[in-house]
Amino acid sequence: MIRFATIGSNVIVDSFLKGAAHDPRFVLQAVYSRTQERATEFAARHGAQQTFTSLEALAACPQVDAVYIASPNSYHASQAILMMESGKHVLCEKPLAPSFAEGEAMTRAARRHGVVLMEAMKTTLMPNFFRVKEALPHIGKARRFFAQFCQYSSRYDNFKKGVVSNAFRAGMGTGALRDLGVYGLAPLVHLFGMPQQLQASATLLSTGVDGQGSILMTYPDMEAVVMFSKIMDSFLPSEIQGENGRIVIAKLSTVKNPVLEMRDGTTTDLSVPTLEDDMYYELKEFIDVIASGTGESGINTHQRSLDVLRLVDRAGEIIQSK
Repeated sequence: MIRFATIGSNVIVDSFLKGAAHDPRFVLQAVYSRTQERATEFAARHGAQQTFTSLEALAACPQVDAVYIASPNSYHASQAILMMESGKHVLCEKPLAPSFAEGEAMTRAARRHGVVLMEAMKTTLMPNFFRVKEALPHIGKARRFFAQFCQYSSRYDNFKKGVVSNAFRAGMGTGALRDLGVYGLAPLVHLFGMPQQLQASATLLSTGVDGQGSILMTYPDMEAVVMFSKIMDSFLPSEIQGENGRIVIAKLSTVKNPVLEMRDGTTTDLSVPTLEDDMYYELKEFIDVIASGTGESGINTHQRSLDVLRLVDRAGEIIQSK
């Protein structure tokens, strides 16, 4: 049994706890929130035994073995390092950190204190993602990777009225690239490694935060395009295109309905049964790593998370320089 605490009390934590309920090894021991009122309400709703409004007190709690961090991106590194310094394992929402330097500091802390640190990038842990990876040889030489995650933010209407939430506030490590673009970059890095060159462009909002953008990357014999937006919707599928066929994915973040389509017209549904509460898969991998004593996920490795942050940093630099 692994006794967890959560940092954050937003809708993504609700989804995480629904997924975690499918693993009998998971116990929700405590919740942290900035206000006692919110912490008490959230704990009562999810059956947590303890509440905290002090991160230092949470870090010192001997009844907590691991922490799930779902706070704003800018807080990931400081909160994770504080928990790891007290011997807590950390499952941290994507992106692992707002920058490569902070992500590297987090991985060093994990090694130094002998705890598990894993980025909660569920896409690369979904059963359908493994099916996509297995099907790659069938499309022949891969020539193009196209990924998009364009989803109109529920907070954008308020932004246009002058009400700025953390999602569009400068200095919070957010924006479309870091919040949504990473969903395209992570599978790319997992499947094909790091590109040789990178170009980027974006639309900056009045706060200086990117509302939408795209990244073009080149490999020795392939190109990759990643599009992202928080100010408009797109329902285009993502594709991996090869000389013999293509793999089409209806929604990349959840690897929904992957289909192998060959040049001769034959199609194969790659889907396998998947839990609706799909955050279970990241929780399962995290607990499996703790139980195995290996210290690090063999899938969502530190290196892959850091490689994605390298790309994010580079794209961000290009975008801000224009």
